[in-house]
Amino acid sequence: MSENYILPIDGNWTVDDIVKISNLVDSVLDVYETGVLKSKLLIRYNAFRDVLPAQSEQKQFDKDFERQTGHSIYKTIKLAQGTTKDKVRG
Repeated sequence: MSENYILPIDGNWTVDDIVKISNLVDSVLDVYETGVLKSKLLIRYNAFRDVLPAQSEQKQFDKDFERQTGHSIYKTIKLAQGTTKDKVRG
């Protein structure tokens, strides 16, 4: 990440969980800077959903993330799902 953001990390997450969340955050930000392979983004999103299986947790995380960065995970994933291109760029 080029900027410093404060991610809402749960104290019960493992290091692997934190890496999964960070990977998605990096990919979402990269969509708007350089573009990301659609398959990579969706794989990372699925890993994010494994860490935060409850939709309410996902929404809260996304809301906080969007407040800090101006980018929505949900909107980025919808962009990826709606494209037929291999690379997602916002």
